[in-house]
Amino acid sequence: MYESNREGNEVFSKKVKAGKRTYFFDVKATRGNDYYITITESKKRPEDGMYVKHKIFLYKEDFNKFLEAFQETVNYVKNDLMPEYNFDEFRRDKEENSHTTE
Repeated sequence: MYESNREGNEVFSKKVKAGKRTYFFDVKATRGNDYYITITESKKRPEDGMYVKHKIFLYKEDFNKFLEAFQETVNYVKNDLMPEYNFDEFRRDKEENSHTTE
């Protein structure tokens, strides 16, 4: 995997390559069999080739609020700010996106 699994036991992972960035959506389990999601952005720095990672932890009690706010924000950009833009232009083949389950 792309990094050590220090935060919890990974039970699902979805990798999304997006140009110079890669996003990882991981479901992890706690010792008490509770679940949370980590969202990681990984980007290679051109000056030294090192990867910079930014991570968000999303807990089950926040899933609905997060999803609603995210969808509202995306819809605002698509419908109000850039209604003529073709957002499907950047879709990639499924071969570039992968997921694993354990």
